[in-house]
Amino acid sequence: MTDNPPTKTRRRVKAFLLSDRIDTSNLEHNGVVSTAPLTYKFGAEGFVTLFRYGVAVVMGLTAAEEDEVLRSLQRRLIRPVKPPEEESVLIELAPDKDDQIPPGGPITLKTMTPDHLIVIADALSKSVVLARDEREVAAVFELVEPFARQLAERGRVVAGRRTILKHVGNALLVQHRVSGRVAVAEKPDVVWDRPDLDRLYARLEDEYELKERAEALARKLAVIAETAEVLTDIIDTKRSMRLEIIIVVLIAVELLVAGYQALTLH
Repeated sequence: MTDNPPTKTRRRVKAFLLSDRIDTSNLEHNGVVSTAPLTYKFGAEGFVTLFRYGVAVVMGLTAAEEDEVLRSLQRRLIRPVKPPEEESVLIELAPDKDDQIPPGGPITLKTMTPDHLIVIADALSKSVVLARDEREVAAVFELVEPFARQLAERGRVVAGRRTILKHVGNALLVQHRVSGRVAVAEKPDVVWDRPDLDRLYARLEDEYELKERAEALARKLAVIAETAEVLTDIIDTKRSMRLEIIIVVLIAVELLVAGYQALTLH
């Protein structure tokens, strides 16, 4: 890219998880520096990066400019998140140092081009999505845990069919929402031709533990799917038992009627 690097020494980058999806089709804006992901200049020296999986990342914007960007996206949000999830990081331009990500400190960059900002935005957007998904999965675990305890202690689930179906629905909804939202393992397109950016992204990936968190989430989703299957089997078993009881009762009534008729005829 030919854009000049930002002149400020320090810049705040914020990622907002706004919805399940952001409709970026036909979104025209001045100062576009990238189309994958869509990144454009905003304000004096700021940038905005939009990810279709529901995240907007703003870089170097004032509070008023942030509000303006978020308001402008409202009509493009599909299934908005209330309240929005937010994560931020500080980046610092240090021409005399190599790219560094010290624990608890700002991300230090030797140069600060739009490409660098896009790489940081990609990692930060994945982290904020994972944060929400982790919380939702944890909530589902809390809901299904009583069923597991009942099965372990009593050998059966006491809850009624409607309650079980509700929890199965919650489990499947979270699994569906989380599974297809964002491919954490995929690198941003901009790094393929830039070895220096590849190294930066690898450091960011380690700093935010993107792979480890995604793998842990996948394991928990597998447990949720198995739990939903078990609860569904319990519902089917209860229904089968009811049908068997009804059939037995009908047969018994038919035998009683037949026996009564036989006695009255004699």
